[in-house]
Amino acid sequence: MQGISSRWLLKVLPWVQVNGGTYRVNRRLSFVVGDGKLTFSNIGDRVSVVPEELGELPLLRDFGEADVLAALAGRCEQREYAAGETIAIAGGAAEHAVLIAHGKVSRRITGKYGNEGRLGLLADGDFFGDEGLVGDEGTWPYTARAETRVIALLLPRRAVRDAMAASPALAEHVGSYQTRKAIPHNRSGEAEIEISSGHAGEPALPRTFAEYELNPREYDLSVAQTVLRVHTRVADLYNEPMNQVEQQLKLTIEALRERQEYELVNNREFGLLHNADMRQRVQTHSGPPTPDDLDELLSRRRETKVLLAHPKAIAAFARQCTKAGIYPSGVEFLGRRVPAWRDVPLLSCNKIPINDDHTTSIVAMRLGEDNQGVVGLHQTGIPDEYQPSLSVRFMGINEQAVMSYLVSAYYSAAVLVPDALGVLENVELMQNGG
Repeated sequence: MQGISSRWLLKVLPWVQVNGGTYRVNRRLSFVVGDGKLTFSNIGDRVSVVPEELGELPLLRDFGEADVLAALAGRCEQREYAAGETIAIAGGAAEHAVLIAHGKVSRRITGKYGNEGRLGLLADGDFFGDEGLVGDEGTWPYTARAETRVIALLLPRRAVRDAMAASPALAEHVGSYQTRKAIPHNRSGEAEIEISSGHAGEPALPRTFAEYELNPREYDLSVAQTVLRVHTRVADLYNEPMNQVEQQLKLTIEALRERQEYELVNNREFGLLHNADMRQRVQTHSGPPTPDDLDELLSRRRETKVLLAHPKAIAAFARQCTKAGIYPSGVEFLGRRVPAWRDVPLLSCNKIPINDDHTTSIVAMRLGEDNQGVVGLHQTGIPDEYQPSLSVRFMGINEQAVMSYLVSAYYSAAVLVPDALGVLENVELMQNGG
């Protein structure tokens, strides 16, 4: 069977027993909101933001007045920038938010000794400058520059001010947002736990508690199923020297496990690619995956245990290392020698898709329940269990003398805290010609 892959994801995930079929993740209450991506539409070369998508801006999160959002979307001004062109200048008046419909934008600052440094990259669907839409007029803290051709929409500060004057509901919503921003929180956006340290006399100790999310996420076990059909004649006459039912079942289970890994990567409900926090999504600096890109991906979390990438992405990374004169050594992992970067295993996973534009993603994970990482979910001890969380049930023999077996695999995955999972996006796989 050529369809069997290494299935590294199934091997490295720590599997947690879910007795009730549902796994609840209780997280500390977070005040970081509106960290999603925007969606745009276009007619010809005219681009517009989907009005409801403006709710991804922190200022407008959970605001449901469709007519007000439509009015704000209509006030956006389309601008196009060539590669290398400046979009915003550090110290200049921040009079609008920039919504990126297409292209890559870098944010740059000048260092203490006059050298220029890059804070990071933004791409399709990202935005910046939204913090200056309300409150006192501010200035840009950095310079924003187009790295490629960029199509952007500018949402003016005056448009929000006019909308607040015309809509009391929006004015109340903005006031509530500013109140939430004033609540003490840590650098991860979680409600602060007040602690006293040091000793000077007999100070009163702070009173505090860990505030949790009011509606914690619950993960239900998913299922992959098929019905294996074997004619009784085959089972009766051809079970020597090999048991035909066992061999058919073996290949069926292999196919189920392949589907299980695919779902763990791509399922929109619990798949890794769709459940990575937007703040944990990193853009490549130049297109191909470089050592700098993987360094930035690793820097987003503590104790990254594994990197998962399509085999072609691993080959693209190796080419960039060779070009830079870097030859990383591999590591021993689960009894095999595998590629690695910064001693973090770089494992192949052909379930990570390659898009039509020849781009893909690289996934970084911290693992384990005790380490507040990514965990796999299953339930062992189910009826007619053949393998852990996989059952084979005899369904009977029909009038054509065909035996049927129901083969079911139950699984899911959970990300315990947002920084446990990160994704390097828009990884280009094309080789330069010449």
